[in-house]
Amino acid sequence: MTPEGKNCIEGYVPVPGGPVWYRIAGAGKKGVPLLVLHGGPGTPHDYLEPLEVLADDRPVIFYDQLGCGNSGHPGDTSLWRVERFVEELHAVRSFLALERLYLLGQSWGTMLAVRYLFSPAAAGVAGLVLSGPFLSASRWIADQRAWLAEMPEDIRRAVREAEATGDFDNPSYAGAMAAFYSEHLCRLDPWPDCLNRSFEKMSMPVYLTMWGPSEFTCTGLLKDAEAADLLGDISVPTLFTCGRYDEARPETTAYYQGLVPGSRMAVFENASHEHHLEQPNGYLAAVREFLRPE
Repeated sequence: MTPEGKNCIEGYVPVPGGPVWYRIAGAGKKGVPLLVLHGGPGTPHDYLEPLEVLADDRPVIFYDQLGCGNSGHPGDTSLWRVERFVEELHAVRSFLALERLYLLGQSWGTMLAVRYLFSPAAAGVAGLVLSGPFLSASRWIADQRAWLAEMPEDIRRAVREAEATGDFDNPSYAGAMAAFYSEHLCRLDPWPDCLNRSFEKMSMPVYLTMWGPSEFTCTGLLKDAEAADLLGDISVPTLFTCGRYDEARPETTAYYQGLVPGSRMAVFENASHEHHLEQPNGYLAAVREFLRPE
């Protein structure tokens, strides 16, 4: 739900492949806008709705990337490329005339934010918030394997067997996913409604094409994606966040943070990849403090 008193605008941006839906909470506020980039790929914005409380002093803008949620769902799998999603971000920004803005990326959205920052259209980005960062596929895969190594043997065996046979529809593999996600994706029980809605509307064609059957099995186009080599050249203020049990492990997030001059990092205890849901007060306070110096 939108916080009471927040003026909201919704609409669509035409991009190659179909319409992209957007929503602005706090339209008309004077602060530098915050544009939110969801994860997945293919997991729509709903799970990030708690960030709307930041719209008391600035516009907070959500959009569903093409192929998921409220946006168009074209069947052309050639559209699911990093470069096209960067171009889509530029189209959204241009359509909304966001001359100066902050970018907040979550999970895959962090890769999108960093790649965009080094595109020709990036002038005017005032700062980055990179939550649960996915900035290196090789490091992400290694992190999931490290977490898997701590799971019970029956979970590890189910993953090994599915990856050996390619049978990712096996109930044992689905059970392994559920057990892993309850530890490292979201530790709340039950999951919040906004997260359930995102999963209900998730685009499996986009996720499978770009990533794979689960967070810990990568077979898609992102398996060689890397952006960590760009971090040393980031010159805008940057905040990294992660949960103690995040799929983006604190050790990896600290490695990224160490590459960005002058950047900050916040780790949230008893939390995982959806730490903005598990520790909302601390997360929102950290983001608000980071955005305040304008």
